Amino acid sequence: MTPERGDDTAPPSVGDEWRLRFATNEAAKGWGELGAEAPGNTRRCFEALRSDPESRADPDRQHRLRGRLASGNLGGREYPQWEYEVTAGGRVRYLVDEARRTVHLVYASTRHPKDTE
Repeated sequence: MTPERGDDTAPPSVGDEWRLRFATNEAAKGWGELGAEAPGNTRRCFEALRSDPESRADPDRQHRLRGRLASGNLGGREYPQWEYEVTAGGRVRYLVDEARRTVHLVYASTRHPKDTE
């Protein structure tokens, strides 16, 4: 997604921080909606993914998905898929590319994804 005039900017990653990228237009739109609905929680999610996207410190909030959702495909490559609970219903799903220290946001929404119901 190419930034346009009027778009928000994200600070560049520095040091050991991970790079965050939107893998889909829907994830970019959903991220904006999450930020509008729960700015504090969305910022905490951003900071958590930047610092340690594979953290197991709070498994109720951030965890690797299991079963058929344990991995996701992006550009013909398979990556581990994780989820971060931003609000009671809001979720961010992301793929972790360890080699490039990049987190690819594949889903962001104020609503819980239907595939886990």
